[in-house]
Amino acid sequence: MTTDQKAYNERMIDEFRATRDQPDGPFPGRPLLLLTTTGAKSGLARTTPLMYLTVDGQLLLIGSNMGAAAQPDWCRNLMAQPQVSIEVGKETYDATATVVTGAERTRLWDAVTAQAPFFVEHQAKTAREIPLIQIERQR
Repeated sequence: MTTDQKAYNERMIDEFRATRDQPDGPFPGRPLLLLTTTGAKSGLARTTPLMYLTVDGQLLLIGSNMGAAAQPDWCRNLMAQPQVSIEVGKETYDATATVVTGAERTRLWDAVTAQAPFFVEHQAKTAREIPLIQIERQR
């Protein structure tokens, strides 16, 4: 991640936390949350602003990285350590992140791309399968 990207993310995080609302970002009008993972290498808390979608009541994150060849850092982090923290709206809660696979991934991918067709373009740019991550709130 470049210095400019880090600064942009920090501004979005600060604005989100100050207003508990959606700051200006790359997907205006799309739902935004803050995901905090544990760094796979560093072990440090890493917070990332992300667009999310809800399908059948399931909160989903899409690891598209805009169609880049590499997985996004946040995705690698939660694959290594699936215990995460979510800030969405006025709520903050602990959750478990699970990468969805098989037929369920296919079903959810169809629903995701129906809601946000630009993810089809992201998938076309990369040979890797874009991961769908289900977030399950811990009780």
